[in-house]
This record gives sequence, C-alpha cells and structure tokens, in this order.
Amino acid sequence: MSKKTQRLDVLAAISGVMIALQARANGELSHLIGNGVQAALVSFGSGLAIIAVIALFNPAIKAGAANLRGAITRKELPKWTLFAGALGGSFVAVQTHIVPLIGVAIYSVASIAGQTAASLVVDRIGLTGGGKKHITPRRIGAALFTVFAVFISVFDRLDAQNLSIFAVILGCIAGAIVGVQRALNGQINEHSHQSFTTSLLNFIMGTAFLVIFLFMLIALGPTELVPLPAGPWWIYTGGVIGVIYIAFTSTIVQHLGVLTFTLFSVGGQLVGSLIIDFYSPTEGVQVSAYLVTGIVMTYCGVLVGGVNNSQSRKRLNQ
Repeated sequence: MSKKTQRLDVLAAISGVMIALQARANGELSHLIGNGVQAALVSFGSGLAIIAVIALFNPAIKAGAANLRGAITRKELPKWTLFAGALGGSFVAVQTHIVPLIGVAIYSVASIAGQTAASLVVDRIGLTGGGKKHITPRRIGAALFTVFAVFISVFDRLDAQNLSIFAVILGCIAGAIVGVQRALNGQINEHSHQSFTTSLLNFIMGTAFLVIFLFMLIALGPTELVPLPAGPWWIYTGGVIGVIYIAFTSTIVQHLGVLTFTLFSVGGQLVGSLIIDFYSPTEGVQVSAYLVTGIVMTYCGVLVGGVNNSQSRKRLNQ
C-alpha cells in the first residue's frame, strides 16, 4: 500500500468521525432550543450559505448545473430525483431529535443498520441508476447482522427509563432515508458530473423542505421559533462540518473507490461516536460493554456486506 493511499485511508476515517461530530453538534443544539426542526434548519441553512458562496467562485459548479438542466430537458433524469435533498433535510431533522435521547454511539449503530438494510432494496430496484444488482444470501445475512447489532447495543438498557426504543427505531429509519438519498444522488451526480453541484442542489432542497416543514408546525401546533443560544460555539458547526465532509468525499472516493471509502468512513464514525459518548456524553448515556460489542458487530456486518457487494456487480436483466 502506497503512502498516498494510506493518507487517503486516514482521511476517509476522519470523514466518518465528522459525521459523529455533526450528530453531536446538531443534537446539542436541538437539546438547548427544544426544537429539532429549527436546529436542523440552522445546520442545513449555514451549510447552504457556505456552499453557495463557493459556487459563486467555482465555474465547475455552474457547469454541473447546466449539465443537470440539459439532462432534465432531454428527459434523461426524472425531475423528482432532484428532490433528494428533502430526504437529507428530514434525516437531519430526525437526527437532531433523537441524538439527545440515545447518544451519538447508539444513534450511529442504528443509522448504519438502517442504511445497510435499505441498500438491499435500493440495489434490487436499481435506484442508483447503475442497473439492478443481485441480492445475495451473504448481503442479506450482513444486513440482518447489523440490525441485530442494534439490539445488542441497547440490550443492557432495554428496561431503563432513559432509553427510548422509539428513538432507536427512528435512528434505523433515518439511516434508511439517507441510504435512499445517496442512491438518488448517484443518479444526479451521473448527469451533473460535478459532486459539488449535486451537494449544492441537496442543500437547496433540504433547506427549502425544512423551512416549509417548520412553518407548517408553527401554523398547525404549539411549535414556535426560539431564540438561538449564545453557545457553546461548537453547536453551530453542523453545517460547516457537512460542507467539509462533502469536500472530503468528492476527492477521496475518486481515488479509493466507494467500497474502501465506505468501510473506513464507517469505522471512523463508529469509533468517533464511541469516543464522543465517552468524553462528552449526552445526559443519561453511558458506554457499556454491550454498546462496544454492538459497534464491533456493526462494522463486521458492513465489512462482510461491502466486500460481497464489490464482488457481485452483475446486473440483472430488465
């Protein structure tokens, strides 16, 4: 393995840690203001502001947008796929709600389990745009294994009053949502030929969705806008982390490939989430042997399913 590849492996793992840090920042902001949707909007909106400024000085992003318009005009890309960012907005909204309840580590395990399970359906129907793929017994086993890892992670807290099983289930659903979003982004990126254009579109759609959703909640219920807290400063880093993560992935994936990047990224996310819950836990969250075991099982499940996926790229006949 070359030194360059080793450095990229480390950067891929760091990008996974960023996901855990973003979850902690967004979760704390949601806890302080008591409004998960508003917290998600702050995160998405700040990210949109940053990437919009970048787009002003980056001709490649504008070229990517022109490519997308051409693909839509030629009906090569369905218009509804452009709303993939709304899934990202709903994912962050769910994330901000449940991290304060179950902690970053359990959330990460549940989210990855949901992504793994959703990948079976996504690959089977060919939602990524790369054709349908076989669902092998090995991949099914890996998905079931990661779902079982969620149960192991929370086993010692099943009868605890401070554990919300509903929040754990929502974590799985959030993972499934982001799995579908990535598949749709695959289609968009195939036509834009510019990952930052795809990201800009996601931030626009995600922010628009959260604005509409928040004002619907205000109009229909007791929800109201809350003044943002003065600090700590790191609770406002969710959007910045999201943009940096995009910059990492758009560069590293081209050299490492999707499989290698995913494995190192998941490893970084799980280890990072464990460290965060150990040194800066949310209230009522503790690191146990069951949680550590569940994290190890989750990574093993992703590893087995990922390796198998790289060896089975055959397309099914339409």
